[in-house]
Amino acid sequence: MKVSLSWLEAFVPVELDLNELIEGLTMVGLEVEAATDRYDYLNSVFVGRVAAVKNHPNADRLKLCDVALKEKSVQVVCGAPNVTEGMLAPLALPGTHLPDGNTLTRGTIRGEVSEGMLCSEVELELGLDASGIMSLDNDLPVGENLARALKLADPVLEIDLTPNRPDCLSIIGPAR
Repeated sequence: MKVSLSWLEAFVPVELDLNELIEGLTMVGLEVEAATDRYDYLNSVFVGRVAAVKNHPNADRLKLCDVALKEKSVQVVCGAPNVTEGMLAPLALPGTHLPDGNTLTRGTIRGEVSEGMLCSEVELELGLDASGIMSLDNDLPVGENLARALKLADPVLEIDLTPNRPDCLSIIGPAR
């Protein structure tokens, strides 16, 4: 049975850290086989501020964006029509495993280096809008991990139930 931490907290306040919770559940006979976060793929996606936007010298519909993080700035080639200077957007860095199965790499697009990707909601599986890059609230901290900034982290516990614990076949059982 899978139980997300947010579901569990809807029934009972959880004041333990994740490892203590797993240990406690195991000690009362609910063996936790695995704990995963469904937004782990966002570990290398950060809140970036588009510091500058200029036209790509070798393409009409592409833009060169300087995107600022906490301590560094990267150049990104972007084709989104809604990219504007000063906006906050999700920045995926090389090595990011996107939900569609692709892994982002540093590349050259029409002669210009792109050191990441400004992402849409659809590319990150955070919504249905594919018309341009995802615009984030201006009060989010630049350089913060996107999952933390949007408060998406939600560990899911996989509990191995034995036949003698039918009381735990719903979320109420583990909460109790």
